[in-house]
Amino acid sequence: MPKPLSLSFDPIARADDLWKQRWGSVPSMAAITSIMRAQQILLAQVDAVVKPYGLTFARYEALVLLTFSKAGELPMSKIGERLMVHPTSVTNTVDRLVRSGLVGKRPNPNDGRGTLAAITGKGREVVEAATRDLMAMDFGLTAYDAEECGEIFALLRPLRVAAGDFDES
Repeated sequence: MPKPLSLSFDPIARADDLWKQRWGSVPSMAAITSIMRAQQILLAQVDAVVKPYGLTFARYEALVLLTFSKAGELPMSKIGERLMVHPTSVTNTVDRLVRSGLVGKRPNPNDGRGTLAAITGKGREVVEAATRDLMAMDFGLTAYDAEECGEIFALLRPLRVAAGDFDES
């Protein structure tokens, strides 16, 4: 992945300075812009690692979730809940994994209308290899040590709680 030319200044800091001049200090603007840029950087890095396996990070996450389940299979609705994505996104993700031979689908015997997604042997091999590669590059977070990664997690947790991702009690 070619690296773009570096600017001689921080464009987010510059935008923050200009924002302050025009509308006053709003630290949340610089924070969200930094978070969104970090998300772009990280997604590009992890997608580059999983692409040779025919995956996107979203498909990788679905495979990991299936490996965490006791039987290697979960209802599609449960996948959506755990990954916090819309049912349509789950269907698209799982269908791509099915076409790649990494996941199989079958009717859920416990729910007449539901479908189970199950990881295949090939899917297990792919997720293990991709995981080794992602861990080797620290999921793109090599600029941070373990303690700082913990701090990032803790800093973002209240945002996730406020969004209703989970009940903290």
